[in-house]
Amino acid sequence: MRILIIDDEPQIIDTLRPVLAAIGHDVHDAADGLNALEVITSTDLDLVLLDLGLPDTDGCDLIRKIKDEAQASVIVVSARHLERDKVRALDEGADDYVDKPFGLEELLARIRVVERRRSDSTGGSVQRFLSEDLVVDLARREVVLMEQPIHLSPKEFAIFEALVRSSGQVVTQRQLMIAGWSSPNVDGQYLRSYIAMLREKLEADPSDPELIQTEPGVGYRLTVPLGPSQ
Repeated sequence: MRILIIDDEPQIIDTLRPVLAAIGHDVHDAADGLNALEVITSTDLDLVLLDLGLPDTDGCDLIRKIKDEAQASVIVVSARHLERDKVRALDEGADDYVDKPFGLEELLARIRVVERRRSDSTGGSVQRFLSEDLVVDLARREVVLMEQPIHLSPKEFAIFEALVRSSGQVVTQRQLMIAGWSSPNVDGQYLRSYIAMLREKLEADPSDPELIQTEPGVGYRLTVPLGPSQ
């Protein structure tokens, strides 16, 4: 992929550039918003690794420009740990969020999720997803776990579909509320109740979920790497 690192910490760029280049990516970098915009408008990017605390602009303000100009995926890599910053970045269109300091293997795993999703040339037309144990057919509204069909109510399925389409990436509470109720103005307890019902049906141990994990204060993540299947 063509990757742009936007970060004003030279050590971050010095760490990531050789690692990403060594595994075959074409890597660009920028230390501020102005230089980042020059690269965004002149390069056909696939992914941007974005720090929010830039010297000349708020990184969140760049996300929409990145999506509009480059149509690139965005992983925020930031030391801003406040929930409101994470939620704003994801609601602006970021695909994922990694806290600084980060583990390199974790970041590379998140990048592989983006790469896998972008390698699917059919994009939003994909209707069937699968992993080793889970098969989800969106067109038929069917879920099969370990060869056993799982019945989901219409609202459970709508929420689960949003998680499936972004498998491996965090989905905000607001995005899930829109998926389930067509409005972000829903009591959060309703969403938590439906997540609990999904876990009862899909988790080996609902009290210790491994499939649908909570991102505290932000949303939820479907951890299983679902790939498209035609």
